[in-house]
Amino acid sequence: MNELMDFSKLPKIRDEDREGQFGYVHGVSGPVVTASSMAGAAMYELVRVGHSELVQGPQVGVLSFSEPEGKNYVLFLCYIEIMHWMFFQVGSHITGGDIYGLVYENSLIKHKIMLPPRSRGTVTYLAPPGNYDVSDVVLELEFEGVKEKFTMVQVWPVRQVRPVTEKLPANHPLLTGQRVLDALFPCVQGGTTAIPGAFGCGKTVISQSLSKYSNSDVIIYVGCGERGNEMSEVLRDFPELTMEVDGKVESIMKRTALVANTSNMPVAAREASIYTGITLSEYFRDMGYNVSMMADSTSRWAEALREISGRLAEMPADSGYPAYLGARLASFYERAGRVKCLGNPEREGSVSIVGAVSPPGGDFSDPVTSATLGIVQVFWGLDKKLAQRKHFPSVNWLISYSKYTRALDEYYDKHFPEFVPLRTKAKEILQEEEDLAEIVQLVGKASLAETDKITLEVAKLIKDDFLQQNGYTPYDRFCPFYKTVGILSNMIAFYDLARHAVETTAQSDNKITWTERW
Repeated sequence: MNELMDFSKLPKIRDEDREGQFGYVHGVSGPVVTASSMAGAAMYELVRVGHSELVQGPQVGVLSFSEPEGKNYVLFLCYIEIMHWMFFQVGSHITGGDIYGLVYENSLIKHKIMLPPRSRGTVTYLAPPGNYDVSDVVLELEFEGVKEKFTMVQVWPVRQVRPVTEKLPANHPLLTGQRVLDALFPCVQGGTTAIPGAFGCGKTVISQSLSKYSNSDVIIYVGCGERGNEMSEVLRDFPELTMEVDGKVESIMKRTALVANTSNMPVAAREASIYTGITLSEYFRDMGYNVSMMADSTSRWAEALREISGRLAEMPADSGYPAYLGARLASFYERAGRVKCLGNPEREGSVSIVGAVSPPGGDFSDPVTSATLGIVQVFWGLDKKLAQRKHFPSVNWLISYSKYTRALDEYYDKHFPEFVPLRTKAKEILQEEEDLAEIVQLVGKASLAETDKITLEVAKLIKDDFLQQNGYTPYDRFCPFYKTVGILSNMIAFYDLARHAVETTAQSDNKITWTERW
């Protein structure tokens, strides 16, 4: 019994000099690393693969973010000039979310240095304005006798929502510069949008157009599992594109951040990239900016979820996707919205999410597409037939919808009071044209009533000259909203006058419409 109770033979629990504090790599197969001695490790924890950088635990599978090829990487740190401190001095009380410093990142973005959300205390040290490394201590707080030091870096788990003071109703449109989207199916700043479409329909083009021309302060573009040439195209084109701010011409790249996870990168990185993008968006939102996040494509993200779920031997649901796919999509899209930010001074910010969905074969009954459409408030449905006819943006005006039209009525009544009736009339004309198309195929256009012929002609005018835009021309690649309203007003005025002329001459023999016979 005494031999059994001899504790001297038991291994020490804390022995920092032992090699047992490290894990061991047993095998490498592509991005999958098999390691042992990793007790205490959990899903989604960061594991550093390399000498002295493995978490303890039993044998596990580690899905590496980069191909483990034995390369060494060097992190370069730059020096940032803090222009001035805001509102605080030694002895001031400060809480989470308070802005205490300002860095002019470029001529478009003022980077506001905020206290992390869960911190508070009395300022005991504040670094003087000057040049600092991002890892230098610039602030020291004391709370209940405990001192804490802060750098300009905030560390935040990407799967965790950043806290806010209050959620606010969205009431300002997200203007895209595309007439079909701004006029018929508007989104708000802080809204959620899905762009499903088959290969070649123009999902990436619409996402890039929003990045180039939308009225957002900051753009976060996440390339998740798509082709690498699309990200290289963004990197090549964006620095050359300009926008005018307060009379000065600025590069669009100054307000854009890219998160690149192309299709040849490991699955775990793809799964984390969407969360990284939304966390970056929330960080800039907390500064008081209106942020737009483009996720291209959420289908590839869902496929990464499916692969990780398969490795964990979880029960598959529809099409092999995990049963929690809808919950994961909802938790992602729910992070959008217009909010009252945490801390002082009082400020408002918003995160708008535009998610491209790539259903296989353009099948909108795909689990990812159907789950997404149950969550988002705006649906820009792309049509393969329109794309084949070179009608771009190839948004199908019959299946697309927006649930934000009533939320924006107040904005339209204030700035463009004539717009709402014009939009209603245009939708009626397009719907009526669709109903007449079947009759025309059966009996021809000649047998239609004179007013119906007017409807067909005006519908063709709206489709070809209003809903369609030429992205290669300097005058039509971006359409400001006042111009959109003006074009639509002219077309509806022509429709009303033409219909009036037809109806007033309908009883006489001098009809003003005719059908040419060849």
